[in-house]
Amino acid sequence: MLRTALRNVLAHKARLIMTALAVLLGVAFVSGTLVFADTTANAFRNASAQSLKGVAVSVRAEEATDTDAAGGEEATATDTAGGEDGRRTSVLDSALARKIGRLPGVASVRPTVNGEATLAAKDGRPVDADNNGQSLATNYLPGKDGKDGHFPLKEGRGPVAAGELALDARTAERAGYRIGDTVRFAIDGPALVKKLVGIVSSDDPRVTAGGTLTLFDTRTAQQLFLHPGQFDEIAVAAKDGTDESALTDQVQVLLPKKGARATSGTDLAAEQSAQIVKNTRSLTKTLLVFAGIALFVGVFLIANTFTMLIAQRSREIALMRAVGASRRQVVRSVLIEAALLGLVASVAGFALGLGIATAMRPLLNTTGAGLPDGPLVITPAAPLSSLAVGVLVTVLAAWLPSRKAAKIAPVAALSSVDQAPAARALVFRNVFGTLLTGAGVLVMLYVSTLRTSAESNLMVAMLGSALTLVGVIVLAPLLSRPLITLAGKVTTRFFGVSGKLAKENALRNPRRTAATASALMIGLALITGLTVGGHSAQRAMANEATQGLAADYKVTNSTTRGLDTDAADKVARVPGVAAAAPVTSAGLDTRGRYGVITGTDPKAFGKAAQLDFRAGSLRDIGPGRIAVSDEFADQAGLGVGDTIDADMATGMDTGKAPKKKLTVVGIYAKIRAVDDALGTLTDVLPYAGSKQLENVLVKTEPGKAAGLERKIRAALGDSPLLKVRSQEQLINENDGSITTVLNMLYGLLGMAVVIAILGVVNTLAMSVFERTREIGMLRAIGLDRSGIKQMIRLESVVISLFGAVLGIGTGIFLAWAGGGLTTSSMQEYETVLPWERLGTFLALALMIGVLAAIWPARRAARLNMLQSIQPS
Repeated sequence: MLRTALRNVLAHKARLIMTALAVLLGVAFVSGTLVFADTTANAFRNASAQSLKGVAVSVRAEEATDTDAAGGEEATATDTAGGEDGRRTSVLDSALARKIGRLPGVASVRPTVNGEATLAAKDGRPVDADNNGQSLATNYLPGKDGKDGHFPLKEGRGPVAAGELALDARTAERAGYRIGDTVRFAIDGPALVKKLVGIVSSDDPRVTAGGTLTLFDTRTAQQLFLHPGQFDEIAVAAKDGTDESALTDQVQVLLPKKGARATSGTDLAAEQSAQIVKNTRSLTKTLLVFAGIALFVGVFLIANTFTMLIAQRSREIALMRAVGASRRQVVRSVLIEAALLGLVASVAGFALGLGIATAMRPLLNTTGAGLPDGPLVITPAAPLSSLAVGVLVTVLAAWLPSRKAAKIAPVAALSSVDQAPAARALVFRNVFGTLLTGAGVLVMLYVSTLRTSAESNLMVAMLGSALTLVGVIVLAPLLSRPLITLAGKVTTRFFGVSGKLAKENALRNPRRTAATASALMIGLALITGLTVGGHSAQRAMANEATQGLAADYKVTNSTTRGLDTDAADKVARVPGVAAAAPVTSAGLDTRGRYGVITGTDPKAFGKAAQLDFRAGSLRDIGPGRIAVSDEFADQAGLGVGDTIDADMATGMDTGKAPKKKLTVVGIYAKIRAVDDALGTLTDVLPYAGSKQLENVLVKTEPGKAAGLERKIRAALGDSPLLKVRSQEQLINENDGSITTVLNMLYGLLGMAVVIAILGVVNTLAMSVFERTREIGMLRAIGLDRSGIKQMIRLESVVISLFGAVLGIGTGIFLAWAGGGLTTSSMQEYETVLPWERLGTFLALALMIGVLAAIWPARRAARLNMLQSIQPS
């Protein structure tokens, strides 16, 4: 039986190549994901180890005990509310660094200052203004030779004076700077300028992954980010033979009781390694889910292939049974054949997966993933898992066909031809499919009533989607008859006999047609669901981004610091500006209801925004007089004329918040541009978190909007942190993130669609072989070669369109039912069908049908008429 299995694999190379490709692609996805995960984790560990090289003890600032003078809240050493000047404070200072340096066993100490500096490129454009977390800044700490070994110099020298800085080589090249140029940058306010005196290299993973690095001398770094003499971290290097744990304890004794913590280099490496595993786990799981989808689609192709092969070899199998082969041996023969196929395809798939793993890092980094460079890492688990998955999936897919082969009665098979499936089997399948689909639909109808994306709700939605998809797959043979019959009327009307024959061929074996179409259906259902959900989310975000805004520009700051309080006045003086409305916000707690109050200049705000007042008007708002949204009015039981004692706060904790007497003079329909209440800037600004403006809404004079962005930036100091965006840019900014995610998901699901295409090609090719005599008879009675080609093409198109209709319809339903989960974060969300894209999907299915039929149609047309009709 082993020799028989080997012979069958070698005898049907052409028929099995598509199946092998399906396994290959699925395994490539799995192996690529596993290798990519190991490679990424190793790259992070190497980068982390490099940054900790020579560090025996790390002393880092923790929560500080300073109190912000204005806000009265505790600040942390990494927050912006440190001292009275708004800069951070740290208990790590020069005196402490010197004490640590005098400990026995300490070789050296490296005190560092960490911050963020957003650069402007030489042409004036901000560099990574939207990603301040990767705009790194620290101090350059030269040794006795005048160089900092942590940042090797490539050109120039290190910064030593207040007016100097250095950049990493990638940043300098990207921004267009050379030694001697004047560099503009910003910390949290106006633009600053310093001279570029050095270009360094850095192995920090945040820098190698696309971030920027700016270096200052230590004193300047302290003035910019902390206070003179203070540091964020002190790295301690130990002498040879020094016990790391004991040295850590000695360092801890020197530290203040609060505000700092000493960690051994070993413990710090372990902490970072654990964090790396945690950070990469979710991405790995996501990729493996899509790999599973690709393999699941491949199951239909594999099962279809083996079912057709067994039908074509029924006489051969019957003869084996007649000469003494048992049912178990027949099953074993088919499974061995599948295992050999899976093994060969898995080996090739693993090799392809290495290429996928190599390409994945730069691809993800184009979306801002920030993954570091590193060598390809192949652990034993990756190839073993890939081989196991590929072989197991292939064997499982071939199990049912092998059982069918074992049930072939020797005498009946030797004297019969291919038979239709038993009616009982289809009846049971239809009943089971109806129950599954009904259960899935009921679960999704329940999901449609949910309004939050809590993890439990997401799990229910995933269960309902899976039940619905599986139920439709099981019901596909039943659904194929009415849908294909309807399509057949069109093909018959326009293509005559060829169209009618194509319909009959597709209906002849509903199971096979359903299995072929289901593979395409799964891919298109998921793609359609993502497209409908993404398109609806884009519409909702676009509506929310500009809801109620009449302003032509919105000015914000990239940091949480906000804009200076006089920013609106400066913008208002720009020629071409009709109005500039300052906007800030604070907490508002009244009658047991917490809300947010927006502060502005009502007169300017009336030109920059559009409010629909239910009672009162914008003109009624003034000092001590506010308007509230209709939602907040209902929740708190407020009406026009009510006077409230409101707790004003910057957050939810209003226990110690000051009270302010306010009178309600208006009620408006809530929009995104305005929170739960609207008051004057003088009433709200003292209680705002940063004591700054959050944004400025700019309304321009008619015909003056074009080109005003540069003038607005110039009026505010042209800081790289400034963001001056038009309404179109606000919409595109929101659309861009969703589009990026959708494109990534399309790429991941594209693998499943490719496998589905292979399934159509394979089914048609094997069907042509199966119908050799029939095609010969058609040629004999007058159907020419072009008619044969047309028949095969139309059959392929009908099957593809059947899968597309099922997939698109199922995807739309799932997207509609799951859309309610987003309403808590997007109140404007409603399901909107992107008709153009749905039409594109149908056209894509049509194209798939035509392309998939090219080879089978040519093969059918080239069959020799006389040889085809001869009995075998």
